[in-house]
Amino acid sequence: MRDKIPLFPLSHGLFPDGMLSLQIFEVRYLDLIKRCHQQGLAFGVIGLKKGSEVQVPGEVPLLHAFGCVAHIRDFQQLQPNLFLVTCQGGPRFELHDTQAGPLGVWQGDITYLANDPEVELPTALQKNADRLGQVIARAQQQGQIQHLPIFQPYLLDQCGWVANRFAEAMAIDTEQKQALLRELDPLKRLQDVDWLLSNANLD
Repeated sequence: MRDKIPLFPLSHGLFPDGMLSLQIFEVRYLDLIKRCHQQGLAFGVIGLKKGSEVQVPGEVPLLHAFGCVAHIRDFQQLQPNLFLVTCQGGPRFELHDTQAGPLGVWQGDITYLANDPEVELPTALQKNADRLGQVIARAQQQGQIQHLPIFQPYLLDQCGWVANRFAEAMAIDTEQKQALLRELDPLKRLQDVDWLLSNANLD
């Protein structure tokens, strides 16, 4: 489906069902986030290939081709010009074109990618879900689950969900994150995550 949505370029991206916390202080985004919160609207988080997250007069940012819709889950106004918001990732999208919008907020012409089908983890990749499950269990035991940047439900039996949680947390470059974000096969995405984890020797 073709759509036009406001864009929020970031140096790091967002994956479906992922958690994103933002401090909003720029005038253009104060207006955007307030409208999205009041009207229940979403916006698009898109990775920056070149440019600054903070608006620079005359600068046209170079954006990646794939992003993720963000829905506001929690909104706090700390000061008149400072918001703290927590967002949850929705559908992925492909960006086709951009135009400058009100107050300098970029608008994107997009098409949505299909949601992940339910694909259960094969035995060979179960170790990744176990590792993630241990992190969740430890946070629960320590009474810190509210500080864990992962939304419930914990779909530890689903390839796409497990792959996305690792993909958003791993310290990999934006090109690698883009490759994972645009991968339509959740099993292949988790296999790619498993390869990256193995080669990075991460624990």
